[in-house]
Amino acid sequence: MNTLSSTCLAVLLALAPAAFAATPKMGSKPGPPEPVRVVMLTDKGEIELELDAARAPKTVKNFLAYVDAGLYDGGVFHRTVKLKPDNQPNNTVKIEVIQGGINPTRQSEQRPPIALERTNETGLKHKDGTVSMARDTPDSAVSDFFICIGDQPELDHGGKRNPDGQGFGAFGKVVRGMNVVRSIQQAPANGQALTPPVKILRAGRKL
Repeated sequence: MNTLSSTCLAVLLALAPAAFAATPKMGSKPGPPEPVRVVMLTDKGEIELELDAARAPKTVKNFLAYVDAGLYDGGVFHRTVKLKPDNQPNNTVKIEVIQGGINPTRQSEQRPPIALERTNETGLKHKDGTVSMARDTPDSAVSDFFICIGDQPELDHGGKRNPDGQGFGAFGKVVRGMNVVRSIQQAPANGQALTPPVKILRAGRKL
């Protein structure tokens, strides 16, 4: 073997371990899904959400299905809950949130209700800016969601806002636009109904 051939063989042998090390092992599990960003443009400004697909996968999948189908385009923030005597007169446990939903003309396109991903299982808590699903009974959330203003522990599993004590399905947080959230909360309202509702002009994944 000549000197050139010997040199080439030595180089190939030296590179071989690195090449094999860079090859994923057969059967290795993928890492947890990355957070997903969604931007909502309202007629009061933009709100950017970060959705925790790793800890609340079912809820995030459901929410993104509505986003990807364009169902929040033309939607509305229709409810404000705040610490005022005339706003929550029948509730012993007071909270502060705003609630929004899909385009009212496309209600017939709603997906089936989803299972409640409880906060004691996901580890996600209802802190200032948390995004969570609105519901009546457990496992009844569809497309309406709410955003917390201030920490709201009574919305977590074991909290007393809902008599069943199961809490609500937190699945993300606001990372930009809490000033817009607070502006929506303080908009004119008749009781808890925003008058007029604040429009969601469009919503989409942040690329």
